[in-house]
Amino acid sequence: MESSAEDRLGAEWRAENDAWIADRLAGQGIAATGPVHTVRVRAWSIVRRLETSAGRIWFKANVPSNGFEAAVVEALAAWVPELVVPPLAVDRDRGWLLGPDGGTILRETAQRPDPVRWAELLRTYAGLQRAVAPHADRLVGLGVPDLRPARMPAALAGLLADPTVRLAEPHRAALVRLRPEYDRWCADLAADGLPASIQHDDLHDGNVFVGAAGLRFFDWGDACLAHPFGSLLVALNIAADQLDADPAGPELSRLRDAYLEPWTDLRDRADLRHSVRLALRVAKVGRAVSWQRALRGATAPDWRRALGGPARIAPEHTTAPAAWLEALTEPDPDQPAG
Repeated sequence: MESSAEDRLGAEWRAENDAWIADRLAGQGIAATGPVHTVRVRAWSIVRRLETSAGRIWFKANVPSNGFEAAVVEALAAWVPELVVPPLAVDRDRGWLLGPDGGTILRETAQRPDPVRWAELLRTYAGLQRAVAPHADRLVGLGVPDLRPARMPAALAGLLADPTVRLAEPHRAALVRLRPEYDRWCADLAADGLPASIQHDDLHDGNVFVGAAGLRFFDWGDACLAHPFGSLLVALNIAADQLDADPAGPELSRLRDAYLEPWTDLRDRADLRHSVRLALRVAKVGRAVSWQRALRGATAPDWRRALGGPARIAPEHTTAPAAWLEALTEPDPDQPAG
């Protein structure tokens, strides 16, 4: 019989977490009106929830290697408070994050995906990246992985040398042959004059709240400091699926251009579109690194203690780093025209 999410936590860790939540709420004059419920346990994160006198409140913990999310949300709340849900409390050492309910998720607001809302999401998110770019060094200081273009050739080499990234030999050989060209893509991106910024790395309409105050972005556990346009890799893939749109068709081109609008004071549109094409390639290695980091974190002793034993890792997750690298060896899929 499948255990409940609550039963999948270590008893000692759960007691510590309950006490920490109660203490942080009491310090702000908030009273719990019910117990803390564990709503999701993944190999890399834990999400819990409780009802209080101040409304519904959420808790999140990440594997140690992704524990920077708590500090990042705290920092974003200072830099772009209108675009995130400000936390109620964080524990940077343990990577614990406590915050109020963010409201309705964008994906849940309509019966069918809406390209207009997708365009708004991408345009607003680009504005967030522009605002955060001056804080790049601060992000690295908070523990955000530094995946700026100049560092990506070494990241690819590290993945190829990792025995846990199990690549079929034809793909490994193809990646070795591709490395000089990949290095050139990274060099071109590094020289395009666009500032590195926070790269969400899992940007889609399921990670955005919508309300009277506008859009607010959450779930920063996969984030990195990188070429900003890498965020389009996941976003455009999911948008194409949801909208049943041709990746090279006008609908995706409009979404890409909506994202690029806040950057047009820095480069002309043709140069920006060229950088998008390069970033969509380079970011595949970043996605592999993100999965590699999460899977390593899932084996950390402190995380095993939180879960009361080994993390349950689905087969499709263990192969994710290799899958993203293999995608790099395939011909470029059709990309938005223009």
